[in-house]
Amino acid sequence: MKSHTSIKSMIVFAMLGALMFAAKLAFEVLPNIHPIAMFIMTFTVVYRVKALIPVYLFVILFGACYGFSIWWIPYLYIWLFPWAATMLLPRNMPKKVAAIVYPVVCGLCGLLYGVCYAPAQALLFGFDFPTTIKWILAGLPFDALHGLGNVGMGLLVLPLSELLKKLNRSVNL
Repeated sequence: MKSHTSIKSMIVFAMLGALMFAAKLAFEVLPNIHPIAMFIMTFTVVYRVKALIPVYLFVILFGACYGFSIWWIPYLYIWLFPWAATMLLPRNMPKKVAAIVYPVVCGLCGLLYGVCYAPAQALLFGFDFPTTIKWILAGLPFDALHGLGNVGMGLLVLPLSELLKKLNRSVNL
C-alpha cells in the first residue's frame, strides 16, 4: 500500500512540475509576469517540504529546454525564497488573513527577485558592491512589474491550495 501511495505522489509531483514549466512558457509573452511563485506557494501550503520536488523538476525542465548556462545557476536557489517564505507562515492562518498575506508575500518575492538574483551575478561576473547595487537598481522597474504580477497571481494561492487539498483527499494522496 505504501508503494502505491508513493507512485501516486511521484505522478502528482511530476505533473505539478510540468504544469509550472508549461505555465512559465505560456506567460513568456508578458515581461516578468508568470505564475511560478504562486505555484510554489500553493504547493508549499499543501505539501510543505515535498513542494520542493515539483519546484526542482521545473528548474531541471527549464534548464533542459533553454540550456544549463550561467543564467540558470540562480534558478538553483532563487525559487527557494517563495518556498521558505511560505514555510515560515503559520499553517492554520485564518482564511481572511491568508487571502491578504499570500498575495503580499508573493508580490514581495517578485519585487525582490533582482536582489535575490544579484549574488550570483556578482560572483559570476566579478561585480563589486557598488556595481551590484547599480545592477539591482537598473532592474528595479522590471522587478516592480514582476511584484505587481505576483500580487495578482498570489490572489489564487488560497483558492488553489484549498482545491488541491480536496483533490488530494479524493485520491487518498
